[in-house]
Amino acid sequence: MNRVTDSPPAAAPSRLSALRDWLAYRGFGSFVLLALILLVVMPLMLDVFRLNLVGKYLTYAFVAIGLVMAWGYAGVLSLGQGVFFGLGGYCMAMFLKLEASDPVSTKIQSTPGIPDFMDWNQLKALPWFWKPFEHLPFAIAAVLIIPTALAFVIGFAMFKRRVGGVYFAIITQAIALILSVLIIGQQGYTGGVNGITDLKTMLGWDIRPDSAKIILYFVNAVLLLVAILFCRLVQTSKLGTLLLAMRDKEDRVRFSGYDVAMFKVFAFCLAALLAAIGGAMFTLQVGFMSPSFVGIVPSVEMVIYAAVGGRMSLVGAVYGTLLVNFGRTYFSESFPNLWLLLMAALYIGVVMAFPDGLAGLYESHVKPRIASVLRRVNRNSRSRSTLGSP
Repeated sequence: MNRVTDSPPAAAPSRLSALRDWLAYRGFGSFVLLALILLVVMPLMLDVFRLNLVGKYLTYAFVAIGLVMAWGYAGVLSLGQGVFFGLGGYCMAMFLKLEASDPVSTKIQSTPGIPDFMDWNQLKALPWFWKPFEHLPFAIAAVLIIPTALAFVIGFAMFKRRVGGVYFAIITQAIALILSVLIIGQQGYTGGVNGITDLKTMLGWDIRPDSAKIILYFVNAVLLLVAILFCRLVQTSKLGTLLLAMRDKEDRVRFSGYDVAMFKVFAFCLAALLAAIGGAMFTLQVGFMSPSFVGIVPSVEMVIYAAVGGRMSLVGAVYGTLLVNFGRTYFSESFPNLWLLLMAALYIGVVMAFPDGLAGLYESHVKPRIASVLRRVNRNSRSRSTLGSP
């Protein structure tokens, strides 16, 4: 009878062991750790100014995890992700600017009721393509649809013609340059080189106070975590397996009857969608959007975020984004004359020392030690349960 009543405690170590295996070997342990850092540690340790900086960095992380899916898993390297980041940001900025440009707030203008930069450029009425952005649902839909549709057109046109590799990367870079020049040139409609600034409220809610910045940080962090979970779901599905197979042996996948071009289009569109969400959150978090986030330089920097973190790791891409941007902030504040050289040294050093990024460092050095500790703890718990049984 004692053995029957004492059997339940023996099940506890097995459940604990299963939980440890789930966290350690299925990749969810790193996700849980990231969630704790973003939702608990950062808000407790940082003041509002620094927390808002981290929130801005997390908007770049959307682009980085999109590049993990497109570049790391599908082998599609895009050097123009700033295009989709900027489009998402501008769609949100257009709504916020129209809300800030009501006739009462703009009564000193020659034409009240339109954004200030339009008035400065002698426009007398709101352009037709601006009018739908008076409504938040349309703006949110535009954030999601317009960049994704553009990515679909570009991807379909290129991949159906089997244009890929370095040629596709150069084409996306050219598109980033064209869009940035177009935005700057159409100053009366886009705000020009200054962009869309002085954004104040969203549906009457002031986004400028510290309390609003904290709320936006948590919204940003939660959206990023949801995006990581969604991408992880894609990775562990049959679709993720096909993306990896297509990256490594594209001809074999094609000869097996799959439409390789459409798989590439999907990965590119997914990366564009994530970048657009990051751009929209950037506009809310920072309060402006300009063409300086659309061109070649920011697009290349976004690829560096994924490379430093590890182009095969979603969580690593977030850490890479945080590391690069923290380094930029620290070096620019502490060494204003040398910070560009120090950032270059950081990029080169990380890539040369850790070719697989921070995720590769974790897989090769940290994860085996964690697994060893977990096995030791598991053995000790089993031995205690065995000694405790009659």
